[in-house]
Amino acid sequence: MVRTPEGRRILVSRRVDVSPETAWDLFTDTTRWPEWGPSITAVECADRFVEAGTEGYVRTVGGLRVPFRIETCDDRRWTWRVAGIPATGHRVESVDAGERCRIGFEIPIWAAPYASVCLVAVRRMDRLLSSEE
Repeated sequence: MVRTPEGRRILVSRRVDVSPETAWDLFTDTTRWPEWGPSITAVECADRFVEAGTEGYVRTVGGLRVPFRIETCDDRRWTWRVAGIPATGHRVESVDAGERCRIGFEIPIWAAPYASVCLVAVRRMDRLLSSEE
């Protein structure tokens, strides 16, 4: 559990052997979300890299097209609403003097079962980041 500006959240995280900048680029690049997001098959968004106010649609594994809006995006952390509902937070934290980092998902307590999906996502991100270095 972690305290966030949105309240207490479940944190699923993993240390990865890349710079925080490299991990942040992967986290914020909407064209790459389907590569690491187990529940996302496509993204429709005018912005390649998210910032506060970015809006678009994600297509889910079940074929649903759902609107999203990025609520906050600063200090290597972004949060969003999906279909108007507060969803996961995404974070990158520096470790080892900024040579490596920890990537993580902040999950609302009411969405605790989604932690298993986020665990798959951090593993996928680790594989993607390892192959890019």
